[in-house]
Amino acid sequence: MHYPATPRSTPTRYRERARYDRETVHRILDEALICHVGFLNADRPAVLPTTHARLGEILYLHGSTGSSPMLAASPSGLPVCVTVTLVDGLVLARAALHHSLMYRSVVVHGTARVVEDRQEKLRALDALLDHVAPGRAADSRPPNVRELAATAVLAVDLVEVSAKVRGGGPVDDAEDIALPHWAGVVPLTLTAGNPVPADDLDPAVGLPSYLASYRRG
Repeated sequence: MHYPATPRSTPTRYRERARYDRETVHRILDEALICHVGFLNADRPAVLPTTHARLGEILYLHGSTGSSPMLAASPSGLPVCVTVTLVDGLVLARAALHHSLMYRSVVVHGTARVVEDRQEKLRALDALLDHVAPGRAADSRPPNVRELAATAVLAVDLVEVSAKVRGGGPVDDAEDIALPHWAGVVPLTLTAGNPVPADDLDPAVGLPSYLASYRRG
């Protein structure tokens, strides 16, 4: 299954790197820890980082009731552009112009709605926790009435979506191949360190298995 290519979801450069299959898009969204939400706030552009989670073909965005996106959202919704990017390596070429990154990115265009239904909101908040650490929602106290009222969630349907993937090494001009400059790729990975317990944690509370084996991707 593929998302349809639209004028907004078709890149103007390196179109061969575009991906529209749901598997690629979902994998990138599910691996990324942070997204950036672009919107108009009082007719001025704004881009804010936040956490996100995907449930099926809906992308949920975390916020507070007093945050700019929530205040800017009207009953008809808030037009947004949501992006995520994963950097997999540094691509070092012989020529300065040809330096690049190995990356995987997703751009989502759509209209975000404020989640009003209580059950959907609770599902979304659980998903946001589990997106950060799978299993965490069941291993924490759920929000109380006051906390739930202070927390806001936006939902964006995954309809106009595209991914862009850049892999491989540097692409130098033929006349630069003989230059005495190192060229190649420096791989980058996100690696979790050893969990550090809170100073006031009861020693009887052991490390949960989902943290002992934590990894992204």
